[in-house]
Amino acid sequence: MTLVILRTRLLPNQTSASDPECRSFLYQQNIVPILYFLMFPVSLLLNGVAAWVSLHLKSTSTFMVYQKNIIAADVLMTLIMPIDATSEMTEHSKIILVLSCYVSPIFYSTQYTCITLLGLISLDRFFKIVMPGSLLLAQNLTFSKVLSGSVWVTLFCVTALPNMILSNKPIVNLEEITSCMHLKEAPGLEFHENIIIYLNGYFWLVSVVITVCYICIAKKVIQSYRNSGSKNNQGNQKIKLRVFLVVVVFFLSFGPYHLIRIPYTFMQVNSVADSYCTYVLSKFIKEFSLWFATTNICMNPLLYIFLCHEFKEKLMAMMEKLGTSSEEHHNSH
Repeated sequence: MTLVILRTRLLPNQTSASDPECRSFLYQQNIVPILYFLMFPVSLLLNGVAAWVSLHLKSTSTFMVYQKNIIAADVLMTLIMPIDATSEMTEHSKIILVLSCYVSPIFYSTQYTCITLLGLISLDRFFKIVMPGSLLLAQNLTFSKVLSGSVWVTLFCVTALPNMILSNKPIVNLEEITSCMHLKEAPGLEFHENIIIYLNGYFWLVSVVITVCYICIAKKVIQSYRNSGSKNNQGNQKIKLRVFLVVVVFFLSFGPYHLIRIPYTFMQVNSVADSYCTYVLSKFIKEFSLWFATTNICMNPLLYIFLCHEFKEKLMAMMEKLGTSSEEHHNSH
């Protein structure tokens, strides 16, 4: 599962892939795909339950609209995960690799859709708590639905669709395809390089928005407690903990990947790796950090329970109802 630029020309001082110096490491290249396969059932279960609950929740607030879209994004990424993981195994079908080249862009555009929606949730809470009464349009249900749809369409059309269209190089020999970049002509490679850099910058912009919004929200709520004369220190601690959790989970999930991706992309574009072994190691680090970023789809359902009272109540009610139905069925037999 990769969006890296794999040049057909050799890197400076490149050694053979079978060089003893690299061999022991290359034999471990299945580590990351195996991690994806291990994460798949966990993600499928958690996001399946989250989707099940969300279908029984009415979109009565802009927050709920954005949350439902995040759940949809997480489910879609979960379903794509096995295809991309299979294509990264040492022994894989070339057909699966080619399929992955057309499916992976959807995974990445969906991931940035999720990041954008997390940013919109932070803005939504900011305007409701820190600046109530302002930007009423942003708190309108119809507007939030249109905005969510626009995010999906825009990111798909700007990032995924061009990557898929520009993977149009004729396949002469399927066995020669070792990377998605072999399906791209020069315009496709150039677009790919540029979009990686733009998306990286976009992530850090959203990160600043999320951090500022939640810090302002925490200060506003704590100040309201103080102004009301409340000495509810436990309430203040809960607010700080929730803000801390949201920001920390976001940065721990996506931060390492985007920090690593910057030097990796420039190394790839400018072919400045000291050796092929350096390149392979860098690629592994990038892929592992991407896997770590993907674990966010497992963390989100847990955050819904912790942060969304309505979601938690509905989940408990549905589980209780399911338990009651099972007990009645058991007693009837």
